[in-house]
Amino acid sequence: MLVVDDHAFFRRGLVSVLDEEADIEVVGEAGDGADAVSQAAELLPDVVLMDVQMPTSGIEACAAVKAAVPSARIVMLTISDEEADLFEALKAGATGYLLKEISITDLPDAVRAVAGGQSFINPSMATKLIGEFAALAKKDKTRPRQVPTPRLTGRETEVLGLIARGRSNREIARELHIAENTVKNHVRNILEKLQLHSRMEAAVYAIRENVLE
Repeated sequence: MLVVDDHAFFRRGLVSVLDEEADIEVVGEAGDGADAVSQAAELLPDVVLMDVQMPTSGIEACAAVKAAVPSARIVMLTISDEEADLFEALKAGATGYLLKEISITDLPDAVRAVAGGQSFINPSMATKLIGEFAALAKKDKTRPRQVPTPRLTGRETEVLGLIARGRSNREIARELHIAENTVKNHVRNILEKLQLHSRMEAAVYAIRENVLE
């Protein structure tokens, strides 16, 4: 993975913590967005952990990294709890958004989750995101339906509801007492049936269809 932060002391601390994990390899570090883009293109990291507010905006760098290395999973790690930064980061291609208040012991798990294909958003920011989804869903209710609503199984509906609440695959598995691989299969089936591309789109659908109720 690639670690990007303009504060050298904080960046080195992140690298030290992550290097202690046997299954996480830090292949590089950068001090600004421009350097992050060039290093990402050269090193092809699986995950990029990047600050939002730094020379050459982290959000601009996020979009540039995704263009250069589409397979890279980008996690924004920041002090900014502004909704605008969260939404812009997600639109730029970020798959995670963490506040720097996160426990240092929780950071490796967040990196693993994102590397494994999950989205990972700080709980307080997830609440704001769901609020925005709810507002969008209310507007969407006024639009006429083009096709019949696909039918989900009871279990798929349960999983969809938990996705909309921001649960990870591991948390869903624990709550429903099923294997994590089973959850992954349910998520894949849900996205295929609903013709959606991401968990976030699935969350919008869940709110619009009152699955949370």
